[in-house]
Amino acid sequence: MAKQNKPIPDEEIIYVSKSELKRDAQQYHQLAQDLANMPKKQRDKLPLSDDLIEAMVVADKIRQKSEAYRRHINYITKTLRLTENVADIEAAIGLMLNKNKQADVLLNKIELVRDELISQGDSKINELIDKYPRLERQKMRQLVRQASKEEKAQKPAKGYKELFQYLKEAMMP
Repeated sequence: MAKQNKPIPDEEIIYVSKSELKRDAQQYHQLAQDLANMPKKQRDKLPLSDDLIEAMVVADKIRQKSEAYRRHINYITKTLRLTENVADIEAAIGLMLNKNKQADVLLNKIELVRDELISQGDSKINELIDKYPRLERQKMRQLVRQASKEEKAQKPAKGYKELFQYLKEAMMP
């Protein structure tokens, strides 16, 4: 008689290496340190659970006591492991840290648009008004005309700056 092979269940066992577990633990520990080192105003904007908020208050109080603070960071790390919205917290921190870089990029873009407006004139104004309906056509033409006159006469760039401020108000979120 031939043996019949029994079907193997479709369950797949996923093995996690010890190194991967350590990396995860280090990431949680780093996040706990970042949270504890953040200013209170920034922490208030994060989606923290009640346990984490209480832990942050205690961390602020014992910051000067190095051994107690180290143990408390470990407690915060453990609390983070049990928290469900760690990804949301990390995303919010990432946004806070990138906000300045994004603003710099946007300001550089506005400067380029201003220079294009001065060089191209009405065609660029029409294109920009289609994109940003808050802009007023008459005011844009006036500012562009004034900035180009100043540039040609090599006078102080008052209109140049005014045009930048007007664009900044309309284009910044």
